[in-house]
Amino acid sequence: MAFFLVSHNSKKSKARLGTITTDHGVVRTPAFVPVGTKGTIKGLTQEHIKELNIQLSFVNTYHLVVHPGVEVLAHAGGIHALAHYSIPLMSDSGGFQVFSLAKRQKERRSARVRGDEEPLVEKIDENGVVFRSTYNGQKIIFTPETSMDFQRTIGADINMAFDECTYYPATHEYTEKAMNRTHEWLKRCVEHRKGSKPNFSISSGYPALRASQVDEKLTSSPFSAPTSHQFLYGIIQGGTFEDLRKKSAEFVVAQNTPGIAIGGVSVGESKEEMRNQVKWVAPYLPKDRPVHLLGVGQVDDIVDLVQHGIDTFDCVEPTRVARMGTAYQTSAVLAHVDGLHSPYEIDLNKMEYKTDLSPLDAECSCSTCVHYSKAFIHHLFKQRELLGYTLLSYHNLFVMERLMDKIRVSIEANIL
Repeated sequence: MAFFLVSHNSKKSKARLGTITTDHGVVRTPAFVPVGTKGTIKGLTQEHIKELNIQLSFVNTYHLVVHPGVEVLAHAGGIHALAHYSIPLMSDSGGFQVFSLAKRQKERRSARVRGDEEPLVEKIDENGVVFRSTYNGQKIIFTPETSMDFQRTIGADINMAFDECTYYPATHEYTEKAMNRTHEWLKRCVEHRKGSKPNFSISSGYPALRASQVDEKLTSSPFSAPTSHQFLYGIIQGGTFEDLRKKSAEFVVAQNTPGIAIGGVSVGESKEEMRNQVKWVAPYLPKDRPVHLLGVGQVDDIVDLVQHGIDTFDCVEPTRVARMGTAYQTSAVLAHVDGLHSPYEIDLNKMEYKTDLSPLDAECSCSTCVHYSKAFIHHLFKQRELLGYTLLSYHNLFVMERLMDKIRVSIEANIL
């Protein structure tokens, strides 16, 4: 099975069309990857995901290890079986949670993370990271090896190597130290993947499982078979420093992992700084392997950065703003592909929508826009009715899929 194939390279930029083939389906790239941190895209059912034609979603290893835990995941046969997912999944390694701790330690204030809780980190050293569960207070040890074991049991099709996502603004000295640690951890992830089997005695929060027990649980699940092929992505780090970004890109690409990810961006720096970090490494990115950009999903960023060879993007943005009452407008979103940058969000909390009985978006054919008015959705948010979260999350992701459709068409036509 060929994991990644390029079908067209744009004549105008580094943008390309491709396919990523996994046990759970084929992903046409470029693709947007909605985040389902805890095994669910907030507010949406699996039926919604199918209707929206979402190709790939993202789950977080730290949060799934905290709850429901590796024992439950092993018994179920992985997150696909437990959550009834039928599409391919990506899993984070826990490295983003390292960033959230470093940020809080340096700035002494709360950090926004991909999930709702802040992980409690007790120690970061060359061996790994010691977390304290926000669920029951017990310690969980993340090392490159245990991150690989956890991700194997979660069963996501695409896994991220364990890394340290550097806080912003970090000094050159600290960023280089974190980058070197990430590189050493990547080598350990690759080595561990060569044939070792998981052993969950590493966490005092969970019963020890011998490798044979884990294999038995995974293969005898009453729900479905585990993922047979899991593909590892090495992660480029280096903060906002050009020399470190280039050095990291050279090292990570040389490890020949099936895919490459760019991490440590969109963590507080400006848009210009974030885009520069991608542009610096673009010349080093492989032509025959997929490239994922972690944590970036605003419309203008996607349109700009596909032109530097990015194949997939994950971000909480469309669903997070939906839960705040913000809806995307189709025409303004799609206009970004044509170079017309105008605001594309409306805030349904505003009183001007209280009596507006027009559809949410007259140019959208999603079920939210077909059946519901701005006035009704305004009412749902004013009354804190949960249906509002679902309706706007559905709509925003529908618009994102239309955006990616137009991007793919534009690349094929050599417009992007």
